[in-house]
Amino acid sequence: MNNQAASTPQSTLYSHDKIPLACDRRGQGKPLLVFIHGWTCRRSYWLPQLDYFSNKYSVAALDLPAHGDSGRGDRTQWGVASFALDVAACVNELNVAEVILVGHSMGGAVALEAARLLGTKTAGVVLIDTFAIDYCGFPVETVQAIAAPFEEDFFTAMTALVEQTSTAATPYNLKQQLIQEMGAADPTWALPVWRDLLSWNPQAAFEELQMPIHAINGSLIPKTARERCAPFITETVIPEAGHFLQMEDPAGFNLKLEDVLVQLR
Repeated sequence: MNNQAASTPQSTLYSHDKIPLACDRRGQGKPLLVFIHGWTCRRSYWLPQLDYFSNKYSVAALDLPAHGDSGRGDRTQWGVASFALDVAACVNELNVAEVILVGHSMGGAVALEAARLLGTKTAGVVLIDTFAIDYCGFPVETVQAIAAPFEEDFFTAMTALVEQTSTAATPYNLKQQLIQEMGAADPTWALPVWRDLLSWNPQAAFEELQMPIHAINGSLIPKTARERCAPFITETVIPEAGHFLQMEDPAGFNLKLEDVLVQLR
């Protein structure tokens, strides 16, 4: 579980299958910015963005099922599609006319799939370093090879993943925080999500969605991913940044995101 800042108001929303989800929401104005965290992460990773953008927009960040302060329920199907249903259910519960979905890492995959469900209610999607892995519907053998270390020793594999997705711009204390918090996830749900994410292919979402899609990326996006995504997204790059760019330099990241939001409006 994660303790949020005392000044951050918390409410409860519900997933598509009625799991209680912790959500922070504040600010006023349109559209509503919905911030979606990555795999084994939590909504508190967006606190600097909630602080900054709540002065101009309505903002919300939720913990996906089994993450952070949210419940787990009796769910047996874990993956991008179910999380997208959860986000869509929460947006509909909030009863807003227009949203921009902002997703980090796996949260970007969830945002794209949720946008398909929400249709014209979604004014835009912003992907934050989502394609640090070149998701393209990996074959079973590739999924198994990537997942195997996590099945053998989840915490050690997560430590390696955090190290591999860090750069010189990633503060040491942030890396240690990520290792401890992400490494503490329960493999009984985290591994199925990981396998499903590795099997996910964004092509159908890219071809279907009509709203603008922007990406704010660090320095780790593979050339193959950049080339595949280029026809569908507008990219902003923060040179030298690692995977958790919104936490490495919140002030600098917020300015980049603010520029993107202006373009979406």
